[in-house]
Amino acid sequence: MPTVPTVDLNRFMGDWYVIANIPTFLERDAYNAVESYALDDDGNIPTTFTFNKGAFDGPKKTYRPKGFVRDTQSNAEWGMQFIWPIKADYRIVHLNEDYSQVIIGRNARDYVWLMARTPTIADADYERLVQKIAQFGYDVTKLKKVPQQSLDER
Repeated sequence: MPTVPTVDLNRFMGDWYVIANIPTFLERDAYNAVESYALDDDGNIPTTFTFNKGAFDGPKKTYRPKGFVRDTQSNAEWGMQFIWPIKADYRIVHLNEDYSQVIIGRNARDYVWLMARTPTIADADYERLVQKIAQFGYDVTKLKKVPQQSLDER
């Protein structure tokens, strides 16, 4: 699966709200899902994934995988390690020029994440990004919107 030509890692770091995904078993029933990236001095990317389980006021879950840039030419292909020694395929396949919306895909086309810097995006943006996900070969009928509260409601 092709990636974007280049990613400025410093600009990519920070919080990304999961707008929709084909969820992994960990993400089923996730509300307010946020993936936060930081860049270590050694180039690794400690990640914090948080969400509420089952409802907006459900128990908060936190996972701390670590990202490893595999393609240092583009910075768009990573390995994401939840459990040692497995580094899952993680590809930045679409990234808005202003770093406001991203699609993360996998070669296996089993999971996908549509994320944004804000908890919600315009319907037109959502539809356009879903079309891109379909063009990457995903079955978009498996795509699930992740319930997100506005920042004021959290």
